[in-house]
Amino acid sequence: MDHPNTPHRDMANAIRALAMDAVQKANSGHPGMPMGMADVATVLFTRFLKFDPATPDWADRDRFVLSAGHGSMLLYALLHLTGYEDMTMEELRSFRQLGSRTAGHPEYGHAAGIETTTGPLGQGLANAVGMALAERLLNARFGDDLVDHYTYVIAGDGCLMEGVSHEAVSLAGHLKLNKLIVLFDDNAISIDGSTDLAVSDDQLKRFDASGWATSRVDGHDPEAVAAALSAAQASDRPSLIACKTTIGYGAPNKQGTAATHGSPLGEDEVAGARKELGWPHAPFELPEQILAAWRAAGARGSEAVSAWRQRLEAAPADLRRTFERQMAGKLPEGWKEAVAAFKAEVVAEAPGVASRVSSQKTLDVLTAAVPELVGGSADLTGSNNTKTKAQGVVSADDFSGSYLHYGVREHGMAAAMNGIALHGGLIPYGGTFLVFTDYCRPSIRLSALMKQRVIYVMTHDSIGLGEDGPTHQPVEHLAALRAIPDLLVFRPADAVETAECWELAVEAEDTPSVLALTRQGLPTLRKDSSENHSAYGAYIMVPADSERQVTLLASGSEVQIAVDAQKMLRDEGISAAVVSVPCWELFEQQPPHYRDEVLGPGTLHIAIEAASPFGWERWIESGGGFVGMRSFGASAPAKDLFNHFNITAEAVVEAVKTRF
Repeated sequence: MDHPNTPHRDMANAIRALAMDAVQKANSGHPGMPMGMADVATVLFTRFLKFDPATPDWADRDRFVLSAGHGSMLLYALLHLTGYEDMTMEELRSFRQLGSRTAGHPEYGHAAGIETTTGPLGQGLANAVGMALAERLLNARFGDDLVDHYTYVIAGDGCLMEGVSHEAVSLAGHLKLNKLIVLFDDNAISIDGSTDLAVSDDQLKRFDASGWATSRVDGHDPEAVAAALSAAQASDRPSLIACKTTIGYGAPNKQGTAATHGSPLGEDEVAGARKELGWPHAPFELPEQILAAWRAAGARGSEAVSAWRQRLEAAPADLRRTFERQMAGKLPEGWKEAVAAFKAEVVAEAPGVASRVSSQKTLDVLTAAVPELVGGSADLTGSNNTKTKAQGVVSADDFSGSYLHYGVREHGMAAAMNGIALHGGLIPYGGTFLVFTDYCRPSIRLSALMKQRVIYVMTHDSIGLGEDGPTHQPVEHLAALRAIPDLLVFRPADAVETAECWELAVEAEDTPSVLALTRQGLPTLRKDSSENHSAYGAYIMVPADSERQVTLLASGSEVQIAVDAQKMLRDEGISAAVVSVPCWELFEQQPPHYRDEVLGPGTLHIAIEAASPFGWERWIESGGGFVGMRSFGASAPAKDLFNHFNITAEAVVEAVKTRF
């Protein structure tokens, strides 16, 4: 409850004052949303949210997501007021300045209490679906004593307009994620002006149609907000509470208008708001009684933390150890040995299978050895080969499984996987076709920005998918993905490399990965499994017979073309080495002497990839060449397409000979 001697209005006005002062000092920002939602946020943080600023990473805390991330000062003010140690008043004064924790939009990792990076509208809401899903999955494994918390979201009109919200809302309703509660800042204002310029949706009907519980309240009536939150906590469905608010509440001339959305109020309007709100205090000055009331609200959770710790200590030892290990993001003992044994089997059997099939066989091993792996697919399970024999399917009635049918919701799937990873305790992977990374790209980018271990299984990786044609054949996608900082893009050449790339993706604690996998069969080229050669990013798969004259660089299915071309060049008296390049990003991390050893400076470099040449120039020395795609693909059997687009061993030999 609010501090007995401190009215709700004063506590909410502390948020409003900090928001308008910080934006004014920075001369940049969005004061309107924090001022409008201050009443709702005050009720949530003082009466409902289970958290402890002294233990910000407490595993069973409620998750709070500010999906409307432009209103970041709402979150920063709440973190300061409730007593998060690293959100000092100096940080609020440094809002939007270089090196501060208070970036223009909340950035995960900048400060405790920021659960996810928000700003691209709709993403936070979709992340929250993943968080709520992770809570249910972990609850099914570890029970109510250790995992029993809510996920709360503040979302605005923009979040609900974005397409990703439709995917996420539909998924949450289908799975009946009843511990997900969305507070909709229903202020009817967007950047251009009134929302009726662009949208006339009835959001309550929309959410109701997706299986949500819905209600509408006056967002400036704290008791109405509290009653709606209590009802939402008791619901058997996810809840949307539409909070009718006035943007820029308290600004005498600008409240209720788009003028308060993305610009400072101005000195005169700030002064007028102080008078309107009955807040006579200087900028960034908080009366002792009001701050004490907020700090008391922040301290509420300490008893819950103590009780939870006692329950954790009382849990069976094996359960406790597993829970603590998973929440710490550490992998179980013995998993690498299981992968090593599998790789040895692959070398012995030398199968000729598509890398998507190799991926599934690797996953059979990994999901048994690493139970926190949670998989899924955007309605392409049989094509992506993402489900293993041991995985049970997750449903609204049963969260004990580890496989999710995301439906045709690539964007929502990727954003939800970010939420699962951010929640902690699980490692998400999910599949679709590589060409549809375009639909996932905003979320993949945020995986990298937030340094989350999210694994994207992207099959049908080239024209080799064949008859589905150019709409489904990725050409520019590898280059586009390689352009994202801090993302590992793997394109394995055979079953051994596929297992190695999976091993690296699972190990990468703070880096997302994309596995680009074939539809067509591939021979096993690797003859040994003693070392993870893919960990170097590139390596000499087949050395030159004599002094090297040519270096053939290839990834994925085209490594076989390079091997065939090497043999043909040998017959022509030309000595070539074959370099497999499963991961550019890891190769870039190697020391210069290793890169030189692999690339062979001074030799003729020919790169082969059934994709755009964009970016390959960094590995091809002057005078070298590229054999690959210069256009979109076509609809035909894979073999015909490789011949038609001249991606063949003969074309490689010709590229070499014309340069000699």
